[in-house]
Amino acid sequence: MSARDATAVLECHRLTVCVPGRELVREFDAEIRPGRVLAVLGRNGAGKSSLLHVLAGLTAPTAGEVRLAARPLAAWPRRELACQLGLLLQASEDPFPGTALDTALVGRHPHIEFWQWESDADRAVARDCLAAMDLATLEARDVGTLSGGERRRLAIATVLAQDPQVFLLDEPIQQLDPQHQFAVLRRFRALADGGRTVVLSLHDPGLAARFADEVLLLFGDGRWQHGPVTEALHGGAISELYGIAVQELRWPGGRTFVPA
Repeated sequence: MSARDATAVLECHRLTVCVPGRELVREFDAEIRPGRVLAVLGRNGAGKSSLLHVLAGLTAPTAGEVRLAARPLAAWPRRELACQLGLLLQASEDPFPGTALDTALVGRHPHIEFWQWESDADRAVARDCLAAMDLATLEARDVGTLSGGERRRLAIATVLAQDPQVFLLDEPIQQLDPQHQFAVLRRFRALADGGRTVVLSLHDPGLAARFADEVLLLFGDGRWQHGPVTEALHGGAISELYGIAVQELRWPGGRTFVPA
């Protein structure tokens, strides 16, 4: 059985997400299987971050349930859950001084027994993840001296070092130049092709069309649309999603969307 045919690892059952005065997602049902990349699209404030926080177990849904490996999130011990599920927040803070390597090593903590220090193997993993994010030469730099884009790549390297089965990524490519945007998306595409589950929010439907298998469109009023990129991602849906007319451009092997 291939990774794409494996049993669903992340399940949403009649999931409703609300914030004061607004219903963002209404009764969302989905099975997000290993080997898949799901891109979440929507306007600012449509509920992308709120949904990812619910999927990560940081906040409780208004109604419904999230299951990981057929087990309700609430039933997972937090440390065990952190070994299975990694969340990249939209905004990352570094409250304590340290080097880039120190920060990346934080991702290894769920795998380290209490009262133990990071091993050489943990450091090797962290260094590999820094290298994957083009930060190998900056491992000894103080985090406070890094640029915004470098700190964003460091946050991604930290999640990579966590080595979870499910990645939940809130706008992973914000602050990144085009070269690093593509490097990040290719990395997570490769991880999905190797059997991991990736859910990420994006603002560019063209990148979703290129790297994702499925899309979830959030309209910000409870409505949602979920399906394969080949079916759910089209000019009419994008126009309604963002409130602007768009034109779909196609070429052999790819497509994107631009304002009409």
